[in-house]
Amino acid sequence: MTPPRPPYRVIQWGTGAIGAEMITAILDHRADLELVGVKVYSEAKHGKDVGTLAGRDPVGVLATADIAEVIAMPADCVLYTPRTTDLAEVCRILTSGKNVATTAFLFHPRRLPSPDRDRLLAACKQGGTSVHGSGLNPGNLSGVLPLALSGMSRTIDKITLQERADWSVYESTGITFDNMAFGRPVDEISPATNGFLAFNSSIFTEQVWFLADALNAGIDEVTATVEAVAAHEDHQVFDHVLHAGTTAGQRWNWVGRRNGEPLIEIETLWTVGGEYPDHWPRPKDGWTLTIEGDPSMRTHFFSLASFTRPASISEHVRSANVATAMQVLNAVPAVCDAAPGFATMAALPLVRSHTGFGNA
Repeated sequence: MTPPRPPYRVIQWGTGAIGAEMITAILDHRADLELVGVKVYSEAKHGKDVGTLAGRDPVGVLATADIAEVIAMPADCVLYTPRTTDLAEVCRILTSGKNVATTAFLFHPRRLPSPDRDRLLAACKQGGTSVHGSGLNPGNLSGVLPLALSGMSRTIDKITLQERADWSVYESTGITFDNMAFGRPVDEISPATNGFLAFNSSIFTEQVWFLADALNAGIDEVTATVEAVAAHEDHQVFDHVLHAGTTAGQRWNWVGRRNGEPLIEIETLWTVGGEYPDHWPRPKDGWTLTIEGDPSMRTHFFSLASFTRPASISEHVRSANVATAMQVLNAVPAVCDAAPGFATMAALPLVRSHTGFGNA
């Protein structure tokens, strides 16, 4: 009888909404994972016990803001979940012999700029490591799910994924207003408004290329467009006021075309304050995936804290963070066991719940 392998040693890099869900899942449910380190960005969190930061009893693991200290820690995998990606940082992690599983980038390595791709591959080769990027959207819903459903297709004519969401209920107003630029003049909203929107647009562009390359679409280009719409009245969004006349809605479209014909489209319909324009399409809240072909298929995904028990709005909003975090956390064993290099959504085996019903 083969003895069980030791737990995979993991480091949590970033303790925001997604990182916090990973930490609590490891502490509460994952005997196969050992949390050995936590990288934080706030000096106020430096030196704090991660159990305390997670609202639990101390666990003997102290958070650190010192990158060199984290890089020196022995570990099998880093769960990399910062708000924005630092490629040099990721390369240091990979070179140090630690695999990387991330929600922050790398949804289709083949379409990265060549210098970035070569740097990452060189780091993987030197460290004998692999790197995997996934999440919700971009991620499972825009990558894994279309590929899974395509197994029932004879031919495919078009794939469309629509996401509809009201950002009014999202408590991270720094992301909503500073990064996503809600509340700014409508004529300022574009893929080049700021670094965050440019990066956000680039990863959705990658996801369109991912599906195109995986399903032999042979597209020529991917275009990114956005339509911003103004609020008709003021809206209080937690500690911010979104003023009438400023951006309250953003409709983004990333479209992959072959000879001018749209074959793959990801559309996001994001609003603040519930002001939804009449001329926009009206999918249900959540994510709607449509595959036109032989046969044509449609599925709708919506995540809540529960469909059977009462729950607060904050609990329901948090459920999407949980889904994003678990898609990557559950991939850790496969990422650690993968060959050095890029472990993509198309290459890894099926990622399923490790804990499941918890009756192990």
